Amino acid sequence: MIYLNGKKSPPIKSLSLKNHLPTQNVTGFPISALSFNEQVELIVRWAREGLSKMVCVSNVHMLMEGHWNREFAQVLLNADLLTPDGMPLVWLTSLMKGQPQDRVAGFELTMALCKQAQAARVSIFLLGSTPEILEKMRSRLSREFPELQVAGISSPPFRPLTPAEDESLARQINESRAGLVFVSLGCPKQESWMYLHKEKVQSVMVGLGGAFSVYAGTSRWAPAWVRRFGLEWCYRLIQEPRRLWKRYARTIPPFLWLAFKQVLKVRMGVSPDVSLRKKYLGFHRVFD
Repeated sequence: MIYLNGKKSPPIKSLSLKNHLPTQNVTGFPISALSFNEQVELIVRWAREGLSKMVCVSNVHMLMEGHWNREFAQVLLNADLLTPDGMPLVWLTSLMKGQPQDRVAGFELTMALCKQAQAARVSIFLLGSTPEILEKMRSRLSREFPELQVAGISSPPFRPLTPAEDESLARQINESRAGLVFVSLGCPKQESWMYLHKEKVQSVMVGLGGAFSVYAGTSRWAPAWVRRFGLEWCYRLIQEPRRLWKRYARTIPPFLWLAFKQVLKVRMGVSPDVSLRKKYLGFHRVFD
């Protein structure tokens, strides 16, 4: 049992053990090995069943935060689904399992979930970002998905919520009866928020980060050829150099080193057992 922001967190669980889903170990985290459509269908099915679930759209930054931070590692390991968003994760997953792996990126996942939710009559709740972006999203959703019900929106303050405010927000979401909650609070804040609200929010919570601003039209989505060649990080760096250069310099080189050593161990016939459960039960860091 650990605490995040002074709050008691749920016990650590393993994605692959909990949901019996096919996963691929990527630097110690179980990345979903399902196809894009299978992951979308699974999320919508959970929503139709009224389950409290947590979906993380993972990239290099997220996994490295988990590698360095014990509490955040438990957040990710408690997720019900870790989708491969960043192309390095897609490539490594494909290489390790020996067959192509679909990318499940935030913006594309948002569009697919909206389409499927509309067909399944599952309502959505938009949480995070700014009031202006949420209103732009709702306006565009009403045009592109006219039968999709937006059950509610909320843009919490950037400061930590008081217990009363947090309880009120959870109650607002539950009373809306939304099957899906799209969360845009930024990594690692949004993942930690979802983790702390498992079983409190009776919806499938999906961390979508920057997909909100892209859909609202305040940020640009990288061209298809840029995404295909895994250069979206470079495209974003050109757009926001001051905010992103330190993050990329800090996370990309060590991730590549971890990935290289994991692949090397597989090629040498050694099982890449990098379970973070073992790590936090007293084992040394794998790959260190």
